[in-house]
Amino acid sequence: MPDQTATSQKQFTITRVFDAPRDLVWRAWTDPDEAIFWWHPRGVNLPRESVEIDARPGGRYRYTMIAPDGTEYPTTGVYREITPPERLVFTWGSQGDPDESAPVITVDFATHGDAGDETLMTFHLQGFDGAPGDEFVYDGWDSAFDILVEHLGGEAS
Repeated sequence: MPDQTATSQKQFTITRVFDAPRDLVWRAWTDPDEAIFWWHPRGVNLPRESVEIDARPGGRYRYTMIAPDGTEYPTTGVYREITPPERLVFTWGSQGDPDESAPVITVDFATHGDAGDETLMTFHLQGFDGAPGDEFVYDGWDSAFDILVEHLGGEAS
């Protein structure tokens, strides 16, 4: 019987090209003063005092999104790999969840475009199913990336 672990595992990938240099996109992911603008889907609030980022291997991050109805969504994780400005690997879960079993996000950043002033971002989440239109994890991240486009002041493809 063939091993189906790789194909049956819950995961999805979102790829975007940002009209911004790689260093700027990297900073949006690793600076709490930048993350507050976009680490949430549209219509959700992210108070600055809820965001902490210790962007180093073994460092933790945390943030709490607040929905319009007041529901809070605390999120936390541990950075497993930091390779500025090329790659981030970190766990992504709720407070109190064990880090060992949390979903893992890998984000790769590549210089893109003829002038090298764009960034190709490949976002891969392992541990959750997702697809466009799911109105859940995939659509939440996709919405956040739309906000990131606006925050960076450019257009994405």
